[in-house]
Amino acid sequence: MSEQGPKSWLRRKLEASLRQGFERAYQTVRVDSDKFLLELRMAYGMPVASFEGVYSMDLSRLDDLASRVIHSGMRMAAAEGAGLGLGGLITIVPDLSILAGITLRTIQKLSLLYGFEFNTEEESAELWIAAASAAGVDISRELLEKEVVNRFVPQVIRRIAVQASREVVEKWSGRLIPITSSLIGAGLNYYFVRAWGERAKSHFRQRHLQVRSRKRRELEPLSMIENPAG
Repeated sequence: MSEQGPKSWLRRKLEASLRQGFERAYQTVRVDSDKFLLELRMAYGMPVASFEGVYSMDLSRLDDLASRVIHSGMRMAAAEGAGLGLGGLITIVPDLSILAGITLRTIQKLSLLYGFEFNTEEESAELWIAAASAAGVDISRELLEKEVVNRFVPQVIRRIAVQASREVVEKWSGRLIPITSSLIGAGLNYYFVRAWGERAKSHFRQRHLQVRSRKRRELEPLSMIENPAG
């Protein structure tokens, strides 16, 4: 049998698993924004009453907290990878499904941290644009404008699964060897969430800077009225 045959089979299996994992996560995984805000205030001392308040915080503080969120997801993914990795290829499907959920929760927390909630359909679609960016997939907002959200998100998930399965095949071939799959599964899950988390962080940080700049421009006329020259 040629080398391409097994790779094609594995790629299809991974793509289907990731697509199912993200589709399930889309329906079931949702960070409670109120609880997360309370956690940020109580555990990390963020002096904000709502996520709108993050736009007045020092950006370096937000970046530091974002890195902590990513590292938390990395540790959780590593633990899952080590536990499920003992079976090698047998457990790769449930492993990827769980990894999709951990990844999406990490992206949701980063979204909230940088001031972007996802209560409306449009906000939810923006969250999936960020998830696509984290996967290295460029999604045009023109597509979002042409599609309703319940058709838009499945299209994004399919494109994420295609890109992510390619990445997984390239990096996870060692998991076919059960003796080393536990350590490899932990390590690769860890770096998978790190890579996606850092890309998502960059995406939200850029959007945050755009909103922060717009808010500053909106306040300039008010400042001139309150403090007229002369």
